[in-house]
Amino acid sequence: MTGPFSPGVHSSVGSFCPTTSLKMIIGAHVNPAVSLAMVILGKLPLKKFPVYVVAQFLGAFVGSGAVFGLYYDALMEYTGGNLAVTGENATANIFASYPAKHLSVLNGFVDQVIATGALILCILAITDRKNIGAPKGMEPLCIGLIIMAIGVSMGLNCGYPINPARDLGPRIFTAVAGWGMEVFRAGGCWWWIPVAGPMVGGAVGAGIYFLFIDLHQPEPQKQEDNNFQDKYEIITMT
Repeated sequence: MTGPFSPGVHSSVGSFCPTTSLKMIIGAHVNPAVSLAMVILGKLPLKKFPVYVVAQFLGAFVGSGAVFGLYYDALMEYTGGNLAVTGENATANIFASYPAKHLSVLNGFVDQVIATGALILCILAITDRKNIGAPKGMEPLCIGLIIMAIGVSMGLNCGYPINPARDLGPRIFTAVAGWGMEVFRAGGCWWWIPVAGPMVGGAVGAGIYFLFIDLHQPEPQKQEDNNFQDKYEIITMT
């Protein structure tokens, strides 16, 4: 699939599959920013955070190698063996994000904070048992649709990385696979923005959810009592 909507569709479907497969094992944490948000909210033990992050980066690195091997012949035919980071025949952006020409470093950082913060807010709202949430088993689909919405609406500036592992892991792979250290110098040393920005966005999203939503929700037992009372009133009124 090609066209302006294809990156969002690909990313949303790509997120749906591992989220569905790993949800019962590790909570489907494939994004360090999400893991950080869960640590801040006390939903993930701090001692597990480094393990999750290392696994996420290794997974992204290995996944990049799989894509490179799968499309090796196509890459060689298209580039003639010249793996470029910038220019008309650039292919490094297949694996990692690079800024558009109009994008400044500050604007790029803000872009990532806002986009990742929005992602975290939506994920927390969907998975919070004290909230209405999504129907059981539908959480991965809802999260995939959220990622697609973020991609379609916020992907113009830099392709909405919103995941440090998904960006830095493949970037490191391209550095050793033939693109060289230019992958870190391109875009005014852009590489750190998709790493730091989403982590800040994850913390901001977690803080906003805790202060404006989580603190004001009744306890689960009280919520069940309230739901029962509402249902009782509806029945008696009919």
